[in-house]
Amino acid sequence: MSTFNQPLGGNDMPRFSGPGTMFRLPSQPTAAGLDICFVGVGLDIGTSNRAGARFAPRQIRQESALIRPYSMATGAAPFDSFQIADVGDVALNTFNLSAAIKIITDYYMALLEYPVLPFSLGGDHTITLPILRAVANKYGPVGVIHIDAHTDTNDTMFGERITHGTVFRRAIEEGLIESTKMAQIGVRATGYSADDFDWSRKQGVNVIPAETCWHKSLTPLMTEIRQKIGAETPTYISFDIDGLDPSVAPGTGTPEPGGLTAIQALEIIRGCYGLNIIGGDLVEVSPPYDTSGNTSLLAANLLFEMLCSLPGCIRHQ
Repeated sequence: MSTFNQPLGGNDMPRFSGPGTMFRLPSQPTAAGLDICFVGVGLDIGTSNRAGARFAPRQIRQESALIRPYSMATGAAPFDSFQIADVGDVALNTFNLSAAIKIITDYYMALLEYPVLPFSLGGDHTITLPILRAVANKYGPVGVIHIDAHTDTNDTMFGERITHGTVFRRAIEEGLIESTKMAQIGVRATGYSADDFDWSRKQGVNVIPAETCWHKSLTPLMTEIRQKIGAETPTYISFDIDGLDPSVAPGTGTPEPGGLTAIQALEIIRGCYGLNIIGGDLVEVSPPYDTSGNTSLLAANLLFEMLCSLPGCIRHQ
């Protein structure tokens, strides 16, 4: 019998009841004694189109009740491998973006004083910058697996230097990311100029347009990415749900047609197994546009797959 925290099972309590934590795990106020923690960061005042991502942490937690503790495909058993709990939400300033950024940075600086790997429920993509500031403070520049319809490397948006569309430009400029060990997967759609994706490429980022992913498995791509990043590099996963096609993830603020499939999303995250994953986030789910709950359910499954891809995760096959 595992001594680690276990999700509350559907045969012990109906899935529509019980605690509203991630995977119906125990909650605790700090990360003391944990290997992994879930954090809600319900910020959406950095968005440029449809809002609503502030509600995503609660909705993703609710949908996560459907997930069982073992991966039948990979044999991964994260709840037998790590001590995991939900540490609640960051207490944001909902009226001031720059103040909220500082609050998030300070929160993760304190969180990472513990030997814990944080997985965050966004919120819009702005949250990734302050998280990376704290992560890089602990690990130095990190590798990044970034799934998104957009590169998020604008210089400014309406004159603002920190928004959900400028995150990775700031992170690279600040030296938080080892750009030659970063992959941006699924970028697509329309832009403001023909060279919109070129800034990332000039920094050495591996930019992978969605069109190059159409109609094929992404398992070979992930093999190449793992080889380029290397098994020792501390690596962070940032998954913007709009990297997926709106047919499978309609509940998001900036949907773009022609995106990745749910199967490809699973291939990407499973393909991270073998990397030194030190945390991740799942951002840009907007429950007001997710009438079926399927976007949040998919988000919860992707977070589960991130746990399954961690070094040291027990595999029963």
